[in-house]
Amino acid sequence: MQQGVQLSSEKPLYDKIWRLCDILAAVVALIISSPLFLMISLLIKIEDWRAPVFFKQQRVGKNGRRFQMYKFRSMHVDAEAQLAKLKAQNEMDGHMFKMKDDPRITKIGKWIRKTSLDEFPQFLNVLKGEMSFVGPRPPLVTEYAKYSAYEKQRMLVTPGCTGLWQVSGRNNLSFQQMVELDLEYIDKRTLGLNIKIILLTFKEFTSKGSGV
Repeated sequence: MQQGVQLSSEKPLYDKIWRLCDILAAVVALIISSPLFLMISLLIKIEDWRAPVFFKQQRVGKNGRRFQMYKFRSMHVDAEAQLAKLKAQNEMDGHMFKMKDDPRITKIGKWIRKTSLDEFPQFLNVLKGEMSFVGPRPPLVTEYAKYSAYEKQRMLVTPGCTGLWQVSGRNNLSFQQMVELDLEYIDKRTLGLNIKIILLTFKEFTSKGSGV
């Protein structure tokens, strides 16, 4: 898409069918992954018994609505306070922060991030309707506040656990490339495209888990 082009996100039949798919898949995923939830929770507590197992962070969802996104805690408790000191070392352009060797990450955090297991609690967000299995990643409130009107169009749909950006290069892409991929997804989204993205995500997930 080109800057200034207004995107239409209206696909009511698709939205209803995919929402049903999200609910069913979230229930199944939570049941299957429950032993993993317990194991990761224990590991987090063993490393630091005072730290909460889950990390809740306010994010921006569909049409600018805010919600609490869940993750397994992968950083030290004071990670948010340390962020300001690390801004100069940001390795991502635009309105996102990424740092390869982030000192805020715990030992267990490095493993669950590498394997993307830290993202599993977002199944709860999917069940609540705040997220979908596929869609644009939800930005931080501070990031969204800096978006232009064009960039805000990426939140015309429910944000996702995975998306076109994640399976197209992720951190190797610029912020603007991420925006363009998200807008392309919103315009072209279908059940078939969603299934393709999930399969590609699963392939990447299993590769991470095997150390590849």
